[in-house]
Amino acid sequence: MMTLAINDQRLAKPGSQNAALRDYDSVRRAIAFISENWRTQPAIEAMADAAGVTPDELHHLFRRWASITPKAFMQALTLDHAKALLRDSASILDAALDSGLSGPGRLHDLFVTHEAMSPGEWKNGGAGLTLRYGFHPSPFGTAIVIATDRGLSGLAFADPGEEKVALADMTRRWRNATYVEDHEGTAPLAQRIFDTKLWRPDQPLRVVMIGTDFEVRVWETLLKIPMGRAVSYSDIACNINSPKASRAVGAAVGKNPVSFVVPCHRALGKSGTLTGYHWGITRKQAMLGWEAGQLGMQ
Repeated sequence: MMTLAINDQRLAKPGSQNAALRDYDSVRRAIAFISENWRTQPAIEAMADAAGVTPDELHHLFRRWASITPKAFMQALTLDHAKALLRDSASILDAALDSGLSGPGRLHDLFVTHEAMSPGEWKNGGAGLTLRYGFHPSPFGTAIVIATDRGLSGLAFADPGEEKVALADMTRRWRNATYVEDHEGTAPLAQRIFDTKLWRPDQPLRVVMIGTDFEVRVWETLLKIPMGRAVSYSDIACNINSPKASRAVGAAVGKNPVSFVVPCHRALGKSGTLTGYHWGITRKQAMLGWEAGQLGMQ
């Protein structure tokens, strides 16, 4: 089940406190309505009516207080429920219908949009999925780029002579997939990852992440850390509403399959120390230094 963290609002002047309280109450009622009725997939108009505001007002209020839209929140609840059913061996049809969707097609669209893979591929841990990989030079040693037709699914690093070991480390994460070496096919991805001139917000890199709900939430939080900044594991734990789960956060960070792109190197120990990194502390230091240099050139 998804837990929604409502952003803290700074204390306002007395004249605006009542407005802030009204806004909070509207968002609270919208969350309660969506949480109770997501199986019927209510329209934005019904959500707004429950919150006592117009659809446009709800859209902007929800984004300001919860950082996502009401529709995205409902989709997250639907997706979480469908994942739980698929883990329990439900069929795709049953998972779709029990999640309030009209059929497998709607569930397929939901998974492709949010997971970059079909429900069947997600359920089977990559079975039937062909993963292409290639070894490419990078500022941090040899990069092993792994991709599906839907996006980047793995990025690892290796020192000279350790390429096969690093590849084996990655293939264990998608045991049921078929792996095909494709240097030419993965080269454009490698270029997009490491050439900062190709970093464009209007052309985001599609990333496929397979993990538990908790792991994916941690990885999504890592994506929000801007270049040149670093946060502690406890900061990440608080961000995902699990303040006592710093150790579990550390484990999830260590399992990140798309290093550098999902910037687990920006996660530090509580005192700001450089803690363990799957591909080596020296490489973590190099990444942080490289990013600092990129910011200095802007």
